[in-house]
Amino acid sequence: MRVPLLDLKAQYAEIREEVEAAVREVLESQLFRGGPQVDSFEAEMAAYTGCGHATGVASGTDALYLLFRALELKPGEEVITTPFTFFATAAAIVNAGGVPVFADVRPDTLTLDPAAVEALITPRTRAIVPVHLFGHCADMDALLDLGRRHGIPVIEDAAQALGASHSGRRVGSLGWAAAVSFYPTKNLGAAGEGGMVLTNDPALDDKIRLLRCHGARAAYVHEMVGVNSHLPAVQAAVLRVKLRHLDRWNDARRDHARRYTEALEGTDSIVLPVELPGCRHIYHQYVVRIPRRDAAKALFHSERVGCGVFYPVPLHRQACFAAHTEGVSCPVAEKACGEVLALPVYPELTDAQIDTVAALLRRHVGAAD
Repeated sequence: MRVPLLDLKAQYAEIREEVEAAVREVLESQLFRGGPQVDSFEAEMAAYTGCGHATGVASGTDALYLLFRALELKPGEEVITTPFTFFATAAAIVNAGGVPVFADVRPDTLTLDPAAVEALITPRTRAIVPVHLFGHCADMDALLDLGRRHGIPVIEDAAQALGASHSGRRVGSLGWAAAVSFYPTKNLGAAGEGGMVLTNDPALDDKIRLLRCHGARAAYVHEMVGVNSHLPAVQAAVLRVKLRHLDRWNDARRDHARRYTEALEGTDSIVLPVELPGCRHIYHQYVVRIPRRDAAKALFHSERVGCGVFYPVPLHRQACFAAHTEGVSCPVAEKACGEVLALPVYPELTDAQIDTVAALLRRHVGAAD
């Protein structure tokens, strides 16, 4: 049985009429930048996440970059983050003029380890950036406590976790601010690129809105050097439709995760994902850790079953960050990079497909044992 890692066509088939009607509305209005679709989506996202302010931008990467620009980083100032995430998190720090400092991750959730973070805080530290990895919230109680004690803002990278929660509060509303991605493969994905900055700080929201529009409030009058980073109205229209379905889709992902866990538990050589008390995991990815991971990838490929490796190389081992990472060691992240394998978990997955994937993985570990 063929099982893709992700099937966006299946999602589109379910909501085709809603999406096409929303896109037609934008085309007929000819309002492609700003306007009622963007304004409405920003308000709906603020309400969904429990934030006071939501500002649409061109991508999740831009959301991170604009937040780091808002910090007005000076040369040599540092931002602590995880080495076990997508490249954009650290690249945005560098592009905004900062120095990325990589702290190791927890062995259970593979999210930022607060103890490792605390050991790296210096007078140069300007922010802490946890990533809510694979749909599970980082250890925000401990990280927010660190931020309060040291006077350092905590910025959430919520690109993979929209709809996840921690102690009854949705991610994006927990720290000083958050960056969200609407890349098509995300749980809430656009028909292209898109991103958003979330915050409860009105002064920060005002600054982000200024930065996303070339630093201008009025045409041709620029208060600072910003960029051109807007969420297109077409994308906002598509995302408004999808937001109405997001909780149901996330519930389906959670159901699929339970079925995988039931099918795979009891196999000693498979480390299954966890959901910590007080957290609601929305399984952007269902990631296991296994021996001989690359052999498993080859087996899955031969059987036409999708899988993914997120991430094969930790950020502190990327050549482009070498100037900032001499002597840096993150052994938990480094070990995980050789073991992680993401299984299909998209909402439209069938029970038969899940059973096929689980059987194939058990076959791999049985051969490895």
